[in-house]
Amino acid sequence: MNEPDQTAAAVRGGRQDVPAGPVRELLAPRETALGGSTVVRRLLPNLGRRMVGAWCFVDHYGPDDIADEPGMQVPPHPHIGLQTVSWLHQGEVLHRDSLGSLQTVRPRELGLMTSGRGISHSEESPRPHARFLHGAQLWVALPEVHRHTAPAFEHHAQLPEINAAGLHGTVILGDLDGATSPGTIHTPLVGVDLTLREGSSTRLPLEPDFEYAVLTMSGLTEVDGVRLEPGSMLYLGSGRRELPLRALADGSLLLLGGEPFEEKLVMWWNFIGRSGEEIVRAREDWMTGTRFGTVHGYDGIPTPAPQVPTTPLKTRDRIR
Repeated sequence: MNEPDQTAAAVRGGRQDVPAGPVRELLAPRETALGGSTVVRRLLPNLGRRMVGAWCFVDHYGPDDIADEPGMQVPPHPHIGLQTVSWLHQGEVLHRDSLGSLQTVRPRELGLMTSGRGISHSEESPRPHARFLHGAQLWVALPEVHRHTAPAFEHHAQLPEINAAGLHGTVILGDLDGATSPGTIHTPLVGVDLTLREGSSTRLPLEPDFEYAVLTMSGLTEVDGVRLEPGSMLYLGSGRRELPLRALADGSLLLLGGEPFEEKLVMWWNFIGRSGEEIVRAREDWMTGTRFGTVHGYDGIPTPAPQVPTTPLKTRDRIR
């Protein structure tokens, strides 16, 4: 997906704003329309929290009944400096990119695109498509040493799993409790899909040097004693060795975590860079048809880039 929907570029990052210990910050979503009939709940970036480790963008959408709708229709658009993670609970998303990739991503399969120095892609509901669409789209910021790498796309239909009484987990990225995802990562981080049965209660092992957040995908759960409903995200801070979970009804969660990302980021539209000049250059390259290649097969025109703000870049911390 695209467009963090910002009116001005923002500089983000820095360990100094990460709580040194556990917290419980409930992040309210912001609804925005995205591609066809899809309305997403945007959790990151958020006025209360801009990053969780290297995770810098989180959209939750659905479950939506798209039986008589086009579903997701996101035209070709560019990216630099990040990885996109497509994660579904229901439905399918057809991914195309300027490398020539053509892949249908299905529930609990990992679609991982590394933009590196530049890539373009589109996302759409196949025709015909399933009745319901439910999932999350996430971005991971690339560190300086890897952000100019060659673009790449990975699809992993089989991912490692963890199991406990009343709990099932799928490791999307990184590792948890000895299970390691095959997805490529460039900073220490973790992403895990968790399913809990009603009445179950468990404690999940965590890495104390990581900061964490939990996104509720469905059902009704308690995370560290905080009751969560679908579409809400709870930021948990760092310094935790375990996380208490309880299911008040059958439910599912996304656990996101990682080492605090120390590099300062300039994030605007679909680009993550280190300076305003770099962002302007990326926009010009997209509008002039250079660097980002061509997405073949999408029935529609590429997304034009918005105008770069004329106001000076403002340094913003991870909280405000």
